[in-house]
Amino acid sequence: MGVFGILAARFNYPAVLDGSAETVLPQLLATGQFGRAIWALYALLPLVWLPAGVGAYYAFRRTSRGSMLLALQFAVMASISMMLGLMRWPSIHWRLAEAYSIANPDQRAVIAAVFAGLNSYLGNYLGEFLGELSFSLFFLFSAWAMRKSPGMPRWAAPLGLITGVAGLVGMFRNMTSAVAIVASVNNYLLPVWMIGFGILLLRYRDDPQSVAVRGDA
Repeated sequence: MGVFGILAARFNYPAVLDGSAETVLPQLLATGQFGRAIWALYALLPLVWLPAGVGAYYAFRRTSRGSMLLALQFAVMASISMMLGLMRWPSIHWRLAEAYSIANPDQRAVIAAVFAGLNSYLGNYLGEFLGELSFSLFFLFSAWAMRKSPGMPRWAAPLGLITGVAGLVGMFRNMTSAVAIVASVNNYLLPVWMIGFGILLLRYRDDPQSVAVRGDA
């Protein structure tokens, strides 16, 4: 949240994601090396999905081993795809910004096309769509397994399922405005569930004697 706040204040993030190269690249370069370092740090934050996936797997593997194996794989996919999507800013976008600052009009048109293409592929499709698809499925499979766990409160699994479904619907926000309301609600629901889920995993104590194996589904 702190890194997000810095980017919002200094770079108008996330509204800047919809901007053109003419607007965005000079703003990116103007943030200086501090801004570049913040982007690099922000790009590494999705790695948090790795310990989250491992923790969830070990917490619920005895009640739903198959579901948790899928959840773990989707957590890894979310981490990698979101990290690659964000890494474009301190790396290739930064180089494009440097080139744009000294380019002539014809060269700037080419740079703008490359910038737009990278935003579409690395940003919209890889980072946002695949990343959000993956962590929403991670939540769904984890919550499905969680409902069988005797150590979890009753409200936890339904909230996780709702968050996962809302994420799957909201990820289509770039394709249709029909899901705008769901996407807006999920912007608040997602951090609440992530914090709550993290606390539940930290408090979880694995007791094999108290967990009944109920199958791999």
